[in-house]
Amino acid sequence: MYEITGEVRAAVAEALDGESSEGLCTLFLRHTSASLTIQENADPSARRDLEAWLQRLVPENDPAFTHTLEGPDDMPSHIKAALTATSLSIPVMDGELALGTWQGIFLWEHRTRPKSRQVVLHLGRS
Repeated sequence: MYEITGEVRAAVAEALDGESSEGLCTLFLRHTSASLTIQENADPSARRDLEAWLQRLVPENDPAFTHTLEGPDDMPSHIKAALTATSLSIPVMDGELALGTWQGIFLWEHRTRPKSRQVVLHLGRS
């Protein structure tokens, strides 16, 4: 799990250009083997536990999988992405993301080796 909260905050601030406005920040991940999530960003053990739990839920090398062209993590990564989310909506209030104290935005890589990923950000203002 890679925290991207800082990058998202910076992109929202740049888009608002100093305005204190309200709206909705939508993030969309353009991939089928990773996901986006909002999770605790204070204690890394929460992320480790989540990753370990999802790995137990959808292990690699399941003999029932036929989609294995890119390796044993191929189909498990697609299932993990289907079980989580590829988009998030976060309110913007007074020019800031309305995240809770311990909330962070994470790109959750489901492949064994990290890939290059693209996150699209759309800021709708009211």
